[in-house]
Amino acid sequence: MSAAPAGVPAELLPAIAECERITRTRARNFWYGLRLTPEPQRSAMYAIYAWMREADDLADAEGIADDERVRRIAQFRHDTDAALAGRPPGGRPTWRALAWVAAHHDLAPRDFHDMLDGQLGDVGAVRFQTWDDLRGFCYRVASTVGLVCIRVWGYSDPAAPALAVDRGIAFQLTNILRDYREDFDQGRVYLPAEDFRRMDLTPEMLRRWSPAPQCEEFMRAQCDRAAQFYERSAPLDAMVRPSCVPTLWAMTEIYRALLGRIQANPSAVVGARRVRVPSWRKAFIAWRASRRSREAAR
Repeated sequence: MSAAPAGVPAELLPAIAECERITRTRARNFWYGLRLTPEPQRSAMYAIYAWMREADDLADAEGIADDERVRRIAQFRHDTDAALAGRPPGGRPTWRALAWVAAHHDLAPRDFHDMLDGQLGDVGAVRFQTWDDLRGFCYRVASTVGLVCIRVWGYSDPAAPALAVDRGIAFQLTNILRDYREDFDQGRVYLPAEDFRRMDLTPEMLRRWSPAPQCEEFMRAQCDRAAQFYERSAPLDAMVRPSCVPTLWAMTEIYRALLGRIQANPSAVVGARRVRVPSWRKAFIAWRASRRSREAAR
C-alpha cells in the first residue's frame, strides 16, 4: 500500500497489506468496488475478504480427502472464534486483521459460522433437490457476506439486513450460473432437480446443451430468478452509509453485467471459457460509481 491507511494502527499495517494483496489478486469482481471504500472501512473490507477467501479455499482445495477438508474447516472455525473474541491465533497475519475489524464493528459470529456451514455443505458431491435447498446454500455462503459488509459499512434502516440477504442471493445465483460447467465437471449441481424435472431436462443434458431450445429456456428462467433478487434488494443502496454506496453500487453493477452476458448468450455457461465481464468495463463501472457519488454530494 502506498500510504498508511487512516485509522489503521501502525502495528497492523503488514497484516492489512497482506489482506489487500489477497483481495487485489483474488477478487476479480469485488476488487473494483472495494477500493472505492473510504478508510478505515476499506482496510476492514480487505480483512473480511481475505477471511472469506481462505474459507472458500478450504472447501475447494484439490487433492485433499473430504474428511481432511472437514477437519481443516473445523480448525478454521475454532481460529475464527478466537479472532472474533480478540485472541487472534499466531501464524497468518489475516487473523490479526480480523480481530481488529471485530474490535471496531459489531460483527455477528453467527454469520461466520453460517458461512463455514455452507463450506461444509460444499465438500464432496452436491445435488440440490429444491429451490429451498439452493436458497439456503446461497444464504450461508453469500448472504452472510452481505450481512458482514453492511455491519462494516454502516446502515440507517432496520430493513437493510433482509435486503442484504437478497443481494447476496442475487450474487450467488449469478456465480452458480456462470460456473455451471466447472461445477458440473466436479460433481456439483446447485440448480434444483425440481427445476430440471419441470423442463424435462437433466443436469447432463444441460451440460451437453441438448436439446438447445429447452436448455436455453431453462437457463433464461434461472437468470430471471437471479434478476428478481437484484430488483428486490435495490432499496439497499439508499440505506448504507453514503460514503460506502459507491462500493456497493459498483459491485452490484459488475455482477448485473455478468448476469446480462449470460442472458445474452445462455449457452456460454457450458462453453470452454468462463463468462467474464471485461476488465475495461469493470473499471468503467467503478469510475461511474465514483462519479455518481461526487455528483450526489454537490
